[in-house]
Amino acid sequence: MISNLYLKKGKEESLQRFHPWVFSGAVHHIDGNPEEGDLVRVFSADGRFIAVGHWQIGSIVVRVLSFEDIDITDAFWAERLGVALDVRRAIGVAGREDNNTYRLVHGEGDNMPGLVIDVYGRTAVMQAHSVGMHYCREAIAKALKQVMGNELDNVYYKSETTLPYKAELGQENGFLLGSSQEDVAVENGLKFHIDWLKGQKTGFFVDQRDNRSLLERYSCGRSVLNMFCYTGGFSVYAMRGGARLVHSVDSSAKAVDLVNANVELNFPGDNRHQAFAEDAFKFLDNMQTPYDLIILDPPAFAKHRDALRQALRGYTRLNAKAFEKIQPGGILFTFSCSQAVNKDQFRMAVFTAAAQSGRKVRILHQLHQPADHPVNIYHPEGEYLKGLVLYVE
Repeated sequence: MISNLYLKKGKEESLQRFHPWVFSGAVHHIDGNPEEGDLVRVFSADGRFIAVGHWQIGSIVVRVLSFEDIDITDAFWAERLGVALDVRRAIGVAGREDNNTYRLVHGEGDNMPGLVIDVYGRTAVMQAHSVGMHYCREAIAKALKQVMGNELDNVYYKSETTLPYKAELGQENGFLLGSSQEDVAVENGLKFHIDWLKGQKTGFFVDQRDNRSLLERYSCGRSVLNMFCYTGGFSVYAMRGGARLVHSVDSSAKAVDLVNANVELNFPGDNRHQAFAEDAFKFLDNMQTPYDLIILDPPAFAKHRDALRQALRGYTRLNAKAFEKIQPGGILFTFSCSQAVNKDQFRMAVFTAAAQSGRKVRILHQLHQPADHPVNIYHPEGEYLKGLVLYVE
């Protein structure tokens, strides 16, 4: 039995503009007693149907699945996933021999809030960020196989760290479909080991694909420093771009092992690359030889708004150190993946760092997430990746 939720008078306006969230302060009352993850139907104060979605505990109480009064069935998931796959084929990231790595579902951007699916070759890695999507995981995996057919052998579910811990679901990661020991995927003709079992996110940062390609164009003849390198995506692209040397830095020894493996996979025996397991700030403080291309792609400094001020100080400090160390005529690729930090705030942090350094700095490119991480036009909060490419005199 689906519960019916009634909004306070006037609180339906954002939903009528197709924003896919209902906030707790908008709720007047609920007929029924839904458990977290259950479906609820949302009505205006005067009884007009507005939406249907997953109920959850917190400030966002409903994530909307549909603004039509429909049943959420296996056919619903197949239709939504089919549309998502059509989009990836239309933008040219799916169905290519030289690229089998892409994001198939990007939450609200694909009208499936709380769900992320990344494709690595013949394996899809699914991640639920809501209890409702967790309960639907088997139906989604079944629909995924129906939509992708012979292109897909395995579905790995990886949600231990993304589900609300207070829900106490006792979730363990594992295969919902198939099983695979093959961990190599192809991105723009380059090969990468994908650690979907224990790696960060779904095992690889798919969202930097276009920005890695841009970096490749700037790498020829340059000495490149890739900070927070993780799997070494930027490092491998820089080497293909003809970099004179590439140094990769990450505080995780496991990440350093992975970047070394990925470099060897693509450039066996190439001695242009060296990796260091070291704290980023310590490495920048101690480095003696300046580089003429630096990549700063740190983990999210602000995972919620309460940490915003501290995060902006962190971005300023990190970029100031890079401005201090980079060669004259150098190129700086700098990023923020913190959703709580907007484009203007990030740009101001970098501006402050540039001013502190006294260097002349030009903006060459303003970067963002790629087309397989679409932003729902009614949900601007989905735009999370910000980047700048800077020329430093």
